[in-house]
Amino acid sequence: GINWGDEGKGRMVDLLTERYDVVVRYQGGGNAGHTVVNEYGKFALHLLPSGIFREGVVNVLGNGVALDPENLMAEIGDVSARGISVTPEKLKISERASLLLPWHRALDALEEQRLGAKKYGSTRQGIAPFYSDKSHKKTVLAGELRDPESLKKWIEDYCRPLIPFLCDTGEFLSKAVEENKRLLFEAQLGALRDLNFGIYPFTTSSDTLSSYAPIGAGLPSLKLTDVVGVVKAYS
Repeated sequence: GINWGDEGKGRMVDLLTERYDVVVRYQGGGNAGHTVVNEYGKFALHLLPSGIFREGVVNVLGNGVALDPENLMAEIGDVSARGISVTPEKLKISERASLLLPWHRALDALEEQRLGAKKYGSTRQGIAPFYSDKSHKKTVLAGELRDPESLKKWIEDYCRPLIPFLCDTGEFLSKAVEENKRLLFEAQLGALRDLNFGIYPFTTSSDTLSSYAPIGAGLPSLKLTDVVGVVKAYS
């Protein structure tokens, strides 16, 4: 997205997925939606990559994603109920993705309430508190779900079903490159929401620029070849 988000990126990604083998989300979380309209109906995806509707396309949630298990399970349930198969072969989650938990959403709402008229316009999905915890190295990594005894009951309810989807996405992507697979990186929000180069402080809490894609996807050595920017017509 060239603007602040809501440029229609989901539609573009859905169109572009016809040409790709792998679609990767590399940053952001459930605080923005990518709207896709297809033969199955109208969908507002928040965490699932837009390639989830294409047969033969592998979808990846990279280590840079704010992984909200509760909302992801709800999203998987929604698309599954409408005829879209979501399997570990079709969706892969980085073991190094950090989990966004319920208290992140609660803290987000409380902070917006505290700021009052000076609030940042958060969607209250817990993104800023999540990335704050990640920077403080206090988040739970998805790979830790394999040791559920050390975690709370909430983790059992919403996270255990995600365990089959976990993998080393860096290794997976590296192999995909070796096999000359075509990789499409799907960004969330727009360039002007970038934490470092956006309209600070009214930004998101991650790097939305295309150059961050290899890092957030789990394959820092990858060189990007083409970048597609989507812009709002009126601007």
